[in-house]
Amino acid sequence: QKNLGPSGVTLVIVRKDLAERASTSLPTILQYRTQIEKKSMFNTPPTFAIYMLGLVLKWVEAQGGLDSMAQRNALKAKKLYDAIDNHSVYTCLVDESSRSHMNVVFRIQLENKFREDLEKDFVQKAAARGINGIKGHRSVGGLRASIYNAVPNESVDALIEFMKDFADSLDR
Repeated sequence: QKNLGPSGVTLVIVRKDLAERASTSLPTILQYRTQIEKKSMFNTPPTFAIYMLGLVLKWVEAQGGLDSMAQRNALKAKKLYDAIDNHSVYTCLVDESSRSHMNVVFRIQLENKFREDLEKDFVQKAAARGINGIKGHRSVGGLRASIYNAVPNESVDALIEFMKDFADSLDR
């Protein structure tokens, strides 16, 4: 989902010999050996999701393939993390070795205090500039920029520009 296609489709690559060694106590539908034996047709496949997966894979190939996509995503993430790390208003609580290239989480922090009021304002003002879905996860709060495969560099640049403008507005 999100990077490969819509919810409802799962792409699994597994060696047949490993699938054969798996426990037989699992329900039949959850055993990879069942899916292999039935050529992924044990139950009704989600045809629309599979079709969309095919389109996404063709698009990824047209973008230069997996290696190109990985490099592009790493550069987008680095650019955004650099903007966060190099500004006193924003902070990322995730250790550099564990940071995602897809979901960049950050907080607004002033005087060593997280500012949920400013994060709410950030989300509203971002939406007014066409930057949507920036609100953090409901269980942890903060802010989250999802920069999946289809998100262009220009969108990351627009977010970084907005972040700078927002931070500058706090200095006044």
